[in-house]
Amino acid sequence: MSQIVKMPKNTQPVYDLIGLGIGPFNLSVAALAQSSSHIRTAFFDSKSEFSWHQGLMFSRSVLQTSFLKDLVTAVQPTSAYSFMAFLVEKKRFYDFLAGRFTGVTRVEFNEYLAWAAGKMSNLHWNHTAQEISVKDKRLSVAFEDGRVEHTHNLVIGTGMKPFIPQWATAYLGENCFHASSYLNKARQIKNKRIAVIGGGQTGAEIVLDLLTNTQAAPLEVQWISNLPRFSPLEEGGFVDQVFTPAYVQSYQTLPKQSQRQEVVNQKLASDGLTPSTVDELYGEIYRRKHLCADPCTITLLPGRDVKAMEQQGTGYRLTSNSTISGQTETQHVDQVILATGAKPALPEFMTPLLPRLSLDENGLPELDASYRLQWDGPRNLQIFGLNLGLSSHGIVDPQMSLMTWRSATILNAVVGEPLFDLEEDSELIDWPSVPRAEILNQVIPA
Repeated sequence: MSQIVKMPKNTQPVYDLIGLGIGPFNLSVAALAQSSSHIRTAFFDSKSEFSWHQGLMFSRSVLQTSFLKDLVTAVQPTSAYSFMAFLVEKKRFYDFLAGRFTGVTRVEFNEYLAWAAGKMSNLHWNHTAQEISVKDKRLSVAFEDGRVEHTHNLVIGTGMKPFIPQWATAYLGENCFHASSYLNKARQIKNKRIAVIGGGQTGAEIVLDLLTNTQAAPLEVQWISNLPRFSPLEEGGFVDQVFTPAYVQSYQTLPKQSQRQEVVNQKLASDGLTPSTVDELYGEIYRRKHLCADPCTITLLPGRDVKAMEQQGTGYRLTSNSTISGQTETQHVDQVILATGAKPALPEFMTPLLPRLSLDENGLPELDASYRLQWDGPRNLQIFGLNLGLSSHGIVDPQMSLMTWRSATILNAVVGEPLFDLEEDSELIDWPSVPRAEILNQVIPA
């Protein structure tokens, strides 16, 4: 196991691990690292304090992941950074249990994450990474303020970038924006025709918020999705077995073509609508249609793929194709909210190392089973990627379900031995997999 060597005075330390970006994923790595004296770590973020999805922090939104899948519990249930420890310290343990909640609200989980961040000594704010380089057999991180830190291992946790469809890029501004900034904007929605593009959970929450806004009701809300229907999450014990280490390990043995098909097949296991949101939204639409003369109308447009957008007076005209009939349709609106999700991306500070990385067909780094980026650098210098493994690790990668397991996997790789016990019981489901001997000998089709 690596040991921290005491450095002479006035000598800059070399960290065992530096993390860049402090969202929930790197916060989990930082929390587990704090429990060990064997590893010297530092995590940096350009923000002044911890914040998470503030533009979508609806007061009633419930996480689609169990609160037991917090920063630490899955591998270290006695940690001082657990959600249970948070409830106890906040004097709300019994009230929380008495509520028999099916999940925790996003607001409360964000409060938990900020609480945990406030207790950690290895987090550093107001530091923006500018460039990564290899110097003197070390990874060097240069920051915009002139600070330079050195490490043998790096974990990238800067998050995904909002996905902006090409047809919308020229119109971004006050009346056309990505959903990630929805609650951060001073929105003028009264008597407006508003299109919400995207049929996932974020789109549903924004539509519900627009319909229940009692202070400034829009004239019309059009909910447009390229999915054939507004579908709830696939849930249940057997579905949730996908979000286990055993499934991920089996998934990694599959040919690339089979992995891609698995991700497509399991979309609704991770990207559907929360049933409680579906019920609340449907009830609101029913009330408007049958029980009251509300001035705000709602138009549901599933199975439409928006292809073009153009200015029309003070508003916009959207052109879409029906994914089922093939017919072209137009929608006339005053505002467009892009609930189009986010895409994995390498941060700009990785640009100097880009020629040395092994990239997949999407231009993203290839990861091994321990989330290491494959590159031609020194073998003792490891770079790990969070939120970059949809292809290599399946649909669980952008989710919080295996966040703690992934953090422990990375830390075990950093120290070179099992700092955390990740051995699992026998699998409940016998997932299809390819024996290792066959993987080494087969030619996998692209």
